[in-house]
Amino acid sequence: MMSLTFTLIYILGFILVLLVLSVRILREYERAVVFTLGRFTGVKGPGLIIIIPLIQQTVRIDLRTIVLDVPTQDVISHDNVSVHVNAVVYFRVIDPQKAVIQVENFHMATSQLAQTTLRSVLGGHELDEMLSERERLNSDIQDILDKQTDIWGIKISNVEIKHIDLDESMIRAIAKQAEAERERRAKVINAKGELEASKNILAAAEVISQNPQAIQLRYLQTLSDISNDKTNTVVFPFPTELSSLIGKELKS
Repeated sequence: MMSLTFTLIYILGFILVLLVLSVRILREYERAVVFTLGRFTGVKGPGLIIIIPLIQQTVRIDLRTIVLDVPTQDVISHDNVSVHVNAVVYFRVIDPQKAVIQVENFHMATSQLAQTTLRSVLGGHELDEMLSERERLNSDIQDILDKQTDIWGIKISNVEIKHIDLDESMIRAIAKQAEAERERRAKVINAKGELEASKNILAAAEVISQNPQAIQLRYLQTLSDISNDKTNTVVFPFPTELSSLIGKELKS
C-alpha cells in the first residue's frame, strides 16, 4: 500500500513538472517561434501556450519598435570632403518566422547593414547636399534598408541622420565660401540698383528735354534743398547753353 502511494506521488510530481515545463506565457508584444524536433511548426502567442517538453523548443521575438543607434561613420563625400556622420534607425519585426530562420541575429545584421548603407549613400553626394537635403537622404537610406531587410521579416519605419561633423579646417573653408557668396550677392544687388537708377535718370532727362522749363523747376528745388543747410555758400544754377555761348564770344 505504501509503495502504491509513493508511486502515485512520483507520477503526480512528474506530471506537475511536465506542466510547469510545457506552459509558456507570452506578453501582448511577444511571439514564440516553435520548433518540433528541429523543424519549424508555427508561431504562437500572445497569452498562454502549451509546448511539449524535450520535443518542442521556442524562440521569443519582441514585436515592438527597436531604436538602433548607428555608430559614427567616417564618410568621404563625392567632392572629397571627410565628414563624421551618425544616425538612428527605427525598425520592428513583422514576420517572426523569417526573423529567426532567415538570419542568425537580425539585430546585429540590421546594424551592420545600416552602417554600410549610410556610408555608401552619403558617399555618393556632395557636402552641400548632405547639409541641405537631409530629408531626401533619410528617405533614400530608409528605402534601401527596407528592401534589403524585407527577406528577414524586418520593417524599417524611419531613418534619421543626427549629426554631420566636419573638421575644423573645413569649417573655416566653408565660412570663407559663405562670406564670398554674400559679397557676390551684395555686388550683384548693387549693380542692379545702379542699372535701375541709370534707367530712371535717362527717363528723367528725356522728360526734361521735351520741356525746357522743367530744368528751371529742378534748379529751384535744388536751391531750396541747399537753403535748409547752415552754410554761407550760395549756389546759382548756370545753364550749359550760356557757357557755350560765352566761350564762342571770347574766341571771336
